[in-house]
Amino acid sequence: MTKLLTITLALLANTAFAADAEFSLVIRDHRFEPVELIVPAGKKIKLKVENKDATPEEFESHELNREKVIAGNSSTTIYVGPLDPGRYPFFGEFNAKTAQGALVAQ
Repeated sequence: MTKLLTITLALLANTAFAADAEFSLVIRDHRFEPVELIVPAGKKIKLKVENKDATPEEFESHELNREKVIAGNSSTTIYVGPLDPGRYPFFGEFNAKTAQGALVAQ
């Protein structure tokens, strides 16, 4: 019984360490907040993007190889990484002049 408990606890500990780091972006007034988001390099991340505008926006990044439409007043999750250290720009396809930002992997 003790051996089974030890194995179970070890598996749970590994699962907890394997969880992706979670970060959030908000779209408001056709802009991303924050404009720059610092994330850990070398680690897969879970990026929650919440669109508080009534109109849809598309999160797009050629450097991250991601594009996803987020309906108005809704949210989505985008997984990226692991990233090398650097700056990874993204923009809103539907409001490209104002909806601009970057992930900065450190």
